[in-house]
Amino acid sequence: MNSMNDSGVVTGPASGQTRHTRPLRRLAGTGFIATLAAMAATTLAAALAQAVGVDFEIPDGGETIPLPGFAVVTGFFSVVGTVIAVAFLRWSARPAERFVWTTVSLTAISLVPPLLSGANTATTTALLGLHLVPATVMIPTLARSLRTRTD
Repeated sequence: MNSMNDSGVVTGPASGQTRHTRPLRRLAGTGFIATLAAMAATTLAAALAQAVGVDFEIPDGGETIPLPGFAVVTGFFSVVGTVIAVAFLRWSARPAERFVWTTVSLTAISLVPPLLSGANTATTTALLGLHLVPATVMIPTLARSLRTRTD
């Protein structure tokens, strides 16, 4: 016969889980709100660029980037940035510093495709600016949130 000696019953989450869950949830909430703001700011900036004559036509396929496309892509990559921030908060001793270095590097890399697209100067310039708009919303917001969670 096997006998098991249980010394007690666990009635709640482990203290380590609670300690990490709240800051992660707060950061995810901050990331969600910042994502919505970045999507709105980028779409508005794209609409303003379009209003002054930028066509957003990419020569390879001759297609024009639609305004909702800016919101979708911004939303996707902003969520990716939030996931990166959450990962650094969870597994890094210096999450804010690592997050800023990583996201600034990724933003710089994201500027290469518009330069290689072959689009006209106005479209290329607008696309470069539109890569920087969500970065200026997301990076400082999440970095500030990471600093307040670890200090």
